[in-house]
This record gives sequence, C-alpha cells and structure tokens, in this order.
Amino acid sequence: MTLLYLLDLLSTFVFALVGARVAADKGLDYGGIAFIAAIASVSGGTLRNIFLGLKPIWVVDPWISVAVIAAVIITLVFRRVTHIGRTLIIMDTLGLAVATVSGAQLAFEQNVGWYAAIILGVITAVTGGLLRDVLCQLEPVLLHRETIGTSALVGAIVFVALHQFHVINTVAALIGGTVVIATRIISIQFNINLPKFSK
Repeated sequence: MTLLYLLDLLSTFVFALVGARVAADKGLDYGGIAFIAAIASVSGGTLRNIFLGLKPIWVVDPWISVAVIAAVIITLVFRRVTHIGRTLIIMDTLGLAVATVSGAQLAFEQNVGWYAAIILGVITAVTGGLLRDVLCQLEPVLLHRETIGTSALVGAIVFVALHQFHVINTVAALIGGTVVIATRIISIQFNINLPKFSK
C-alpha cells in the first residue's frame, strides 16, 4: 500500500466518523447518519479527483466504502451521543491534516503545478466538513471560526514547499500534517480567528 492510499483511507474513516457523530447529535435517523457520513468523508476527495480528471476513489476502491460503513456502524453501536467536544475536534483535526497532505500529494502525482497542489490540498480537506455542516443545518465552522481553511492552507503550503525542495515524501507529509494540527490547535486554544467584516 502506498502512503497516498493509506492517507485517503484514514481521512475517509475519520471524516465519516465525525460526520456520523454530528448527524447523530442532530437526531437524524440511521439513513441520515449514513448519508452525512458518506458526504463528509468522500466529497472532498471526489471533488479533487474530478478537477484532476480522475474517477472518484470510492468508485474504483471498495475499501473506501468499507471505511464509511465501519464509521457508521461504530456510531450506531456506541449509541451515546457526544456533543461537539474535544474528542470530535481532535478527530476532525486529524482528518483535516491527513486530507490536506493527501490532496496535495495526489496533485503532484498527476504532474500539476505547485499552486494547484496547494489549492487541491485545501479543497480535499475542507469540502466534506462544509457540506456536513450545511446538510445538518449548522453554521459552517469553516466560514466563521477555528481557522480550518487557514490551517489546511498553511499545511498545504509547507508540504508543497518541502516537496519542491525534494524532501523525502514521508517526512514532508509528516511535517505538513503537523503544521495543520498545530495551527488549528493554537487557533482554538488562544481563540485566534481571521478578522471579520464589521458593519
């Protein structure tokens, strides 16, 4: 298994688990929980692949669907609903880091420019969470707090810069992912957000 494949599988599972928990917290039925889990986990990677002219990974790889189903089953078996708290934020942050690196790495494998790799890394990371929040009728976290987009952007830039300097891919991925996690943790810990428009 390649690093890229493992990253895709891990981010799919984590985003599906977070999506399923958020849907359960909103009181959705089993079908709704499964739908939100799927949307949250595969939409970012799907959009990335479409931009790259590739088939969505869930079309060609059944293990992606297995990861989503496993996340839904875990959510339904452990029926205690956990409101958005530390555990979900940690999991979501992990998924954000993994997806950012995965998106940028696949872009490089398709021989696109460094700027496109950064953009696709961000798209892969934030799309699922944005759609999850919209469908669950929550104010999208991406648009108003916790610098999710900024964390993904900074991590993608670091990963791409290291890649351009021919740093070993695994090392670049670890450093880029760590930057995503650190940026988001710092923004949450110290309540740092992008400036908002003042009326």
